[in-house]
Amino acid sequence: MAQELIPDGKLDRQATADALRNFLESTVRASGLELNVNVRAVSEDGPGAEGEAEVLADLDGRDKEVLLERGADVLKAFEHLAFRALRLEPAYHEKIHIDSGGYRALRFEELKMTARVAAERVQSTKQPFRLNPMSSRERRIVHLALKDMPGVRTQSVGMGEERQVVIHPADSQPKK
Repeated sequence: MAQELIPDGKLDRQATADALRNFLESTVRASGLELNVNVRAVSEDGPGAEGEAEVLADLDGRDKEVLLERGADVLKAFEHLAFRALRLEPAYHEKIHIDSGGYRALRFEELKMTARVAAERVQSTKQPFRLNPMSSRERRIVHLALKDMPGVRTQSVGMGEERQVVIHPADSQPKK
């Protein structure tokens, strides 16, 4: 399926949106959850507020709280299963956002704000600051939020689910 969704190395937005919609609708049906599935391809003419996202899915309805419990574990599981079902390489995961009532979008904004506040602390104290463990997508958001901030650099450390971002003063060197 991935070959159909990525002709010539570029994500076919409409084909991906259709495949994602079919997967999510069948998964929601099988789960017994009362959720509505809304999937759309972002138009190619100009970036929107979504940033790099090319396909957006929103799951909403009576059971959306189930998706958002315990740090949105079920929503993250749906997303993981969707990537596997569509057979998308990790490089394309950032092109697809699965959300519920704006939860993930708000989480990403919180991460950016937390990263900036922590970076300002590192700039003033010249001491590294370690953020809590987070997913690879969340770590990427932190790295991108701080990539152009003067006086700091970021580094991911740890293994598996305990992997976290450390913000260092720019003049310090990473340990080898």
